[in-house]
Amino acid sequence: MSRFEELSIFFPFWNEEENLERVINKAIPVANKIAKKWEIIMVDDGSSDNTLELMKKISERDNRLITVAHGENRGYGAALKTGLKRSRYNHIVFNDGDGQFDFSEISKFMEKIDNADIVVGFRKKRHDHPFRHLLMLLLKIWDYIFFGFRFKDIDCGFKLFKKEAVNKILPLSSEGAMITTEILARARKAKLKILEVEVHHYPRIYGDQSGGNLRVILRAIKESLTLWKDLNFNHARS
Repeated sequence: MSRFEELSIFFPFWNEEENLERVINKAIPVANKIAKKWEIIMVDDGSSDNTLELMKKISERDNRLITVAHGENRGYGAALKTGLKRSRYNHIVFNDGDGQFDFSEISKFMEKIDNADIVVGFRKKRHDHPFRHLLMLLLKIWDYIFFGFRFKDIDCGFKLFKKEAVNKILPLSSEGAMITTEILARARKAKLKILEVEVHHYPRIYGDQSGGNLRVILRAIKESLTLWKDLNFNHARS
């Protein structure tokens, strides 16, 4: 397996003070192994705990560890958009900041990226509350009806992109949980090649998930309908 010449890595964080340092400390040796030149971008989405303060301290260790912060909590999609826009290098990978993925499994993505524009993960076994499993099933049905695709794990928070692929799907509009659907829908619209790879998923040790609350769900439905309208009727979009 050859190394990347350069790689941007970013993690979205929201109230993850108990996970942040562990996630970054595990990512650094992997980055050193797989990339000649790298950056790790930590995106704080308006945390109300000490996530941002800890993030700033971590950034002081190495100028390749970069802190980017939202002034207020905007949503998962907003954090991903910020990470994608801030990433400078020819390959970009994002991984959720809750510690439920093993970042070293990026090696599986690297094996496929030469033959794809985007490589997306799918969880071998999802370690979440049963309600989230139900939401995932409903999301698959919803996305098949509205966008016509059948990915194994639409909202898996582990994806690798070529920089030119990201440029073809920007700008993104979703600020909430529908961001992963938008990424895949716009990638298909741009005729980008998307491959899937299996990854392990681990139980969350610290912190709480937000994806199952009613406000997030209603926001996702609204954003999905807006996306469908934009993809089908906004022919002027570049």
